[in-house]
Amino acid sequence: MGEPPLLEACHLRYGYAGHPPALRGANLRLATGSRMALLGRNGAGKSTLLLLLQGVIEPQEGTILLAGQPVSYRRQEVWAWRQQIGLVLQNPDEQIFAPTVWQDLSFGPANLGWDEERICRQVEKALAAMELEAIKDRPTHQLSHGQKRRVAIAGVLAMEPRLLLLDEPTAGLDPRGIEQLLALLEGLERQGTTIVMATHDIDLAYRWADQVAILDKGKVVRQGAATSVLAEKEFLEEVGLRTPDLLEVGLTLRASGWWPSGVELPRTLRDFQVVVGQLTSAASAEGGAGERQGEEVEGDSC
Repeated sequence: MGEPPLLEACHLRYGYAGHPPALRGANLRLATGSRMALLGRNGAGKSTLLLLLQGVIEPQEGTILLAGQPVSYRRQEVWAWRQQIGLVLQNPDEQIFAPTVWQDLSFGPANLGWDEERICRQVEKALAAMELEAIKDRPTHQLSHGQKRRVAIAGVLAMEPRLLLLDEPTAGLDPRGIEQLLALLEGLERQGTTIVMATHDIDLAYRWADQVAILDKGKVVRQGAATSVLAEKEFLEEVGLRTPDLLEVGLTLRASGWWPSGVELPRTLRDFQVVVGQLTSAASAEGGAGERQGEEVEGDSC
């Protein structure tokens, strides 16, 4: 048998008092090293699933497996679980509460019982990863929204999680802030961190994720490769989503025969520009060769 998934959710059910069930038997498998986007309309259950996966709340039915082993909800085991799986909430103000950036980042490691030297080492490492060294002593109430977002992520990273869960991490960020965040996530991926991002931005999901899981009415109704699942136009419409813009363009061009069948569809605007440039150059070269051949034929006829 192969290696078990890093994390697996089996038949999770959870409901909040006075409301319909948020999850109605959700299943999810997450492989080590993957980049997964959780997609779905409002109320589909994305945030609730993330809270369950990190042990913030306990499922009313179902099981969560970490590296093939059922998790425990005893206090000590939950702390060990949260060391391996970090969660960044949608609103960083709900996650940041210490007076300064340094104190906030050190809170988690301190609760794990680490010694002072290890805590300092981990906080410094997290500050560097999120490019926060210059503001490590700044009061948290003076931070911008983007800085708070990075501090919230750094506070989780200080505990060295194997898996990072992000709930709408780009909400409230301007385009430059989004690019900075994606660059930071890319650095974490190179260090071996597995990342799950819940988002409403389907274009971002297509660009960033290699796997997607789509939730609808409290269930994961589709999980698979981003390029395959997000190409299912009719299915996406059924669950209140749409085809990503760049994928729509690529599919249209491929259907018309303009996009080479052996070339992967573009995931980023840069991908698109590279292939278009190559095709344009090839067409220009063929046109130039045809003109030269015509000149040679014309010369022979004189």
